Amino acid sequence: MDSAPTAHTAPTAHTTNTAPTASAAHTAATEQAARTGQTATAGHTGATAGPATAGRPDGASTRPATPAPDGASAPTAPAPPDPLFTAVDAPAFTARHLARLAGGTLAAVRVPHFLGPAECRAVTKALDRLPTAPYDRGRVPTRVLRFGPALNDHRLPGGVLDADRYWAQADAARTAWDRAAVRPDAVAHAMDRIGEAWGAPVGPATIGGREAFGGTVREIETGLLMHFDDINREFPDGLFDQHVIGQLAFNLYVDVPSGGGATFVWRHRWEPADEEHREAYGYRPGAVAGCQRVELPPSLGDGLLFDPTHFHAVEPNRGGGRRIAFAFFLGITTGGRLVVWS
Repeated sequence: MDSAPTAHTAPTAHTTNTAPTASAAHTAATEQAARTGQTATAGHTGATAGPATAGRPDGASTRPATPAPDGASAPTAPAPPDPLFTAVDAPAFTARHLARLAGGTLAAVRVPHFLGPAECRAVTKALDRLPTAPYDRGRVPTRVLRFGPALNDHRLPGGVLDADRYWAQADAARTAWDRAAVRPDAVAHAMDRIGEAWGAPVGPATIGGREAFGGTVREIETGLLMHFDDINREFPDGLFDQHVIGQLAFNLYVDVPSGGGATFVWRHRWEPADEEHREAYGYRPGAVAGCQRVELPPSLGDGLLFDPTHFHAVEPNRGGGRRIAFAFFLGITTGGRLVVWS
């Protein structure tokens, strides 16, 4: 999602090999990508992402790689591209999309107009009735307003849930949501449509029989650091009553800026060596040097699914407008069910 940042250590789709973050390193890496041209793009065409740079079939620059902005001593040559790590636009999500995302043979799926413009305007107007708060700037150094609790914000050392604090905030968020009467209910709409695609209802993950909160709202202004989300690493001894074997992130954009705000997803999952590149809750660009990526700028009403165990980031907004999205994680269980949490 733009998934919620974890501390254990998210329209056009691009394939490339550098890393923006929401800090100075983020800006430098974004500018580097523009200079080297290591990006390929797919628009709202229903087609797979294709090359945007001449000279290489994978869209990568034919010029030497630039050293990583975080001080890597030597350039990292781009790895051979994975032809399956692409983003697609589709009229609706399908069970095959979810299976391919979970299986690593697809980078992202975007459904344009998942929610119509009038519905987006109605939802955005109603969101003003919800209580929002910023993240602790000591943990998340970029400006992000949010509604609703995320499990990884309530994780204690050792992968244990701070249950009293989490459930108090989850109950308060549900009460505020009911009182605000946001219509249409974008979270219920998304769960219903994904359930139709899967062929079975989508329901909340449960913890000791209690339903986890699913469906945070976040306004991201200055981006998110590169990070990853993995419930099985965050809580290695297990948290849910269900056993999750695959995790996807869902975003629904109900307001978008005039520029920027793209989600970047790299073909890279966490490795112990990545800790050398740690920055606050996330990682510096060197962690993904030479890795293939897709770039997914937001468009109003788009629904987006990707695998958040891949490193991902959000670039800062440019120009006017707000970037507001509903977000939740979608877990595939050993029993073949889909469960939701934030």
